[in-house]
Amino acid sequence: MVNRSYIGLGSNIEDRFSYINKAIQLLNDSGDCIVEKISSIYESKPYGYKEQNYFLNCAIEISTSLNLLELLKLTKQTEQMIGRKTREKWGPREVDIDILFFNDVVYTDDKLTIPHSDVLNRDFVLVPLCEIAPDFVHPVVKKKICQLSKEKLESNIIRKLEFNFK
Repeated sequence: MVNRSYIGLGSNIEDRFSYINKAIQLLNDSGDCIVEKISSIYESKPYGYKEQNYFLNCAIEISTSLNLLELLKLTKQTEQMIGRKTREKWGPREVDIDILFFNDVVYTDDKLTIPHSDVLNRDFVLVPLCEIAPDFVHPVVKKKICQLSKEKLESNIIRKLEFNFK
């Protein structure tokens, strides 16, 4: 069975573009995922812990034969391969790879919540998602991503950036 997942990527340390590009390449080259769509990159203010550099964020759509927990393992391995270091929650990071949605699954355990628990709070997640999946319906709130994006009041996005993925 082919699964569809939407993944959010972010970086705010050193060469932010390179970290995001490398994460997308590694996921696509894993043999388990095909990156189908890539959103634009958005520069955004930090969320949570505010005293840090601005983030670059984007979203991707992948198709995968992996199940949800296997995909989680792959995303964590990819973060480690890129050199992500453990820091405080919402703190600086080389790369952050979050599974936002997995098909229309609703799932919670001690390691993972799907849909991602903060999707509705983050314009830097909703806006890129709206680019690549405008008609995807959030399986819990039953609204399209673009509608949710328009309802989001607080804005962390500073600007949309041009970047060609390699």
